[in-house]
Amino acid sequence: MIPWNLNESQRQAVDSPILGPLLIVAGAGSGKTATLISRLGAILSSGVNPAEVVAITFTNKAADEMRSRVENSNCLKKNSSRPFIGTFHSFGVSILKKEASYFDRDARFSIFDNNDSSRLLRKIFKEISAGSKETNFSSTVSKISRLKNNLLPTESLSESSNFADRLAADVFFSYENVLKRNNAFDFDDLIEKPARIFLSNPDTLEKYHRLFRFILVDEYQDINPAQYQFIRSLAGEDGNLNVVGDDNQAIYGFRGADFKNFLNFDRDFKNARVVTLEENYRSTGNIIGAASGLILKNKLQRPKKLWTKNQAGSPVLIIENEDEEEEAARLSEKISLLRRGGVKESITILYRTNAQSRPLEQAFIENNIPYFIFGGLRFYDRKEIKDIVSVLRFTSNPKDEAAKERMKKSFHRADSNLLFIELLQKKDYPPAALIDFILKSTSFLKNLEKNFDNFREREENIKELYSFATSSPNLEELIEKISLFQSSDSRPKFKNTDFSKSISMMTIHLSKGLEFDRVFIAGLSEGLLPHAMSFKKGEDIEEERRLAYVAMTRARKNLCLSFHGLPSRFLGEIPSEFLEFDAGRVIDFDDEERYITI
Repeated sequence: MIPWNLNESQRQAVDSPILGPLLIVAGAGSGKTATLISRLGAILSSGVNPAEVVAITFTNKAADEMRSRVENSNCLKKNSSRPFIGTFHSFGVSILKKEASYFDRDARFSIFDNNDSSRLLRKIFKEISAGSKETNFSSTVSKISRLKNNLLPTESLSESSNFADRLAADVFFSYENVLKRNNAFDFDDLIEKPARIFLSNPDTLEKYHRLFRFILVDEYQDINPAQYQFIRSLAGEDGNLNVVGDDNQAIYGFRGADFKNFLNFDRDFKNARVVTLEENYRSTGNIIGAASGLILKNKLQRPKKLWTKNQAGSPVLIIENEDEEEEAARLSEKISLLRRGGVKESITILYRTNAQSRPLEQAFIENNIPYFIFGGLRFYDRKEIKDIVSVLRFTSNPKDEAAKERMKKSFHRADSNLLFIELLQKKDYPPAALIDFILKSTSFLKNLEKNFDNFREREENIKELYSFATSSPNLEELIEKISLFQSSDSRPKFKNTDFSKSISMMTIHLSKGLEFDRVFIAGLSEGLLPHAMSFKKGEDIEEERRLAYVAMTRARKNLCLSFHGLPSRFLGEIPSEFLEFDAGRVIDFDDEERYITI
């Protein structure tokens, strides 16, 4: 067996009968990985042929850890076969290697990565759309991706009364034909194609039923419809399916994940056993109490009550700020004090959107605090920001050939000609007014929307640049600030992430699965978290609340919640007994005057 010290609930999950469906509801920090790997070890130790076992994860890192644990245990005999341990996509590849002929391809097929697919789709889109203004590239790609990830019939596009849908269908058919000619599949195909085989060919499905009798799936709350159908078909209603996850950490609805598959597990699979892991090993009592009190407000969830034997620790700190600049200054000041005090703990700042990193980066550089952006570009390295800054530089200095060259590449010819002529006359504009002129007099935003799936994120970055520009009275001062900011960036470049040596900054989505001694959550403001785009639907608000919960449960020892402007409704939902307020200032989150705008 794998040498884990398991608690009673974990042991109950691991020692459940190996036949039949099993759902392990694993609360944040409750030892999910240890339990899942131990469950795999128990199945392998029971005498099952390892070749009949499949363990599926969402990341290669998780698969590598599981594989290493199993290989270093005594679960497997020296010369025995090995279970399949890998990601959804790698498992899909293993099936397509045998079944490629269903799609007129052979086992030596290529796999087009996202860049390959995007280039091919863009080429086909240009040929078929012929400059049509009734649709755009990014929406066409989204429609095709939805078709695959939701296993929708092609008729849902081709027979639609909507022109954009029919054009997307034409692009899809051409794209599929080119993939076929290239003996290739794209990344979405690696799940969608095996799922369609299982749905359409009972004999082939039965073959894989016999081959893979035991299935384990990690992070089950994050599966999309194609992954769900893939697994459900393979396991069957009474199959030996073991899944683990936490519905309260389901934060990928925007990617097509449907956590209702997790909620409905025991309805979908007959006679399923459910084991809930509620003891948290990561966080202090106050952090657990605050996070648990918040997530209780969600209606769509499996009931669970997280608890811990850890000490109560410090209360969760709430900081109120006038604006994002003050917020960044105060957070950097607190972190400076910690560093000067010799604190060697891992520290991170989490935020809802990438655009929020700008004032934080600025404050860190001004205070000589080493930091790095985890999993993302620095603010001024983002394409849309560099494009607009090049226009500002050219306006300030028409001899700046590098800025002029970027303008030519980043703006359509008509737009760049207009800018070359008119910008020189607007040199004395306030910087924010100049940015406003650029956006309103060119097709820059329209082109971003047409060419990038993450247009909303890029638009938020531009809004943040505009907001920052309002603080500078003239163009020269703004450009100087930006230039000094960029040249002063002395971030360490780590090959292997070491969170104790530098302050890490990242979006909450990227933080899932990580943990830190001290967590600062910036921008817990209404409109940021929950994000304004979630206000229309109650289910979207619940996902935003899960996002706040995920952020809070990343903290081991200390948690600080910071906001500026209008406080997030989530702050008022946290039980007050777990909170304290910075500088002793008690905040009344029920004060209606806060929510009155003039």
